[in-house]
Amino acid sequence: MSITGIVTAAVVVGIVGIFVGLFLGVAGLKFKVETDEREEAVLAALPGNNCGGCGFAGCSGLAAAIVKGEAPVNACPVGGEAVGKAIGKIMGVDAAESKKIVAFVHCQGDCEKAGTDYDYCGAEDCRIMSFVPGGGPKTCSSGCLGFGSCVKECPFDAIHVVKGVAVVDREQCKACGKCVQACPRHLISLIPYEAKVAVACSSAEKGPVAVKACQTSCVGCGVCVKACPRQAVKLENFHAVIDQEKCVGCGICEQKCPRKAIVRI
Repeated sequence: MSITGIVTAAVVVGIVGIFVGLFLGVAGLKFKVETDEREEAVLAALPGNNCGGCGFAGCSGLAAAIVKGEAPVNACPVGGEAVGKAIGKIMGVDAAESKKIVAFVHCQGDCEKAGTDYDYCGAEDCRIMSFVPGGGPKTCSSGCLGFGSCVKECPFDAIHVVKGVAVVDREQCKACGKCVQACPRHLISLIPYEAKVAVACSSAEKGPVAVKACQTSCVGCGVCVKACPRQAVKLENFHAVIDQEKCVGCGICEQKCPRKAIVRI
């Protein structure tokens, strides 16, 4: 190739490069998405766990929603009240006081209390138990399977399987809700940290079946309902449920429960 050809090619490439650069520059200005400076400040204030416990796709999603007014400033369950107040200052609003909440496993059917129908050897994942006989080896069809699907999902090492049943470390729990979503039997719920008593059973079976399944199963006898001076306990589907808004933690329901299905926490 002659020198003239090389020079011509270089000039053409240069002109094309300049044209592409100008085009991209103009396009960038035309389609530039303006970012609210507050969004970056809110994102910096968030803990950065990206756990999704707030209901948005990570911390960046929550920050954008807060700035747009689509989420409250104290929406982050991990950061709690401190982060809510910090974001409130950024947004120029007062953060409403929020009560700390934690996860609670409504089951205490460990390997000593719960009946077992057979020995199971296979994949240790609660979510695949619907494919095995009886929905799992335990007699109780509503209890904790103990294979730790919730443990694997928890980003804060706040839940562990102890003697065949999941147990939450209340001090480590950040109420992100990952374990609640992971449990296929819906045994885990978020309750106030200040709660004093809770029903540690989720069985909806009638008395004789529940008694056979677990030593501490709720049989829906209603003794706790009659004993509660605040009318904070009711029966739903042969199962006791405590209204934590009404409960004052007197512990009478725990004392009166003949099956010890209500525990102090």
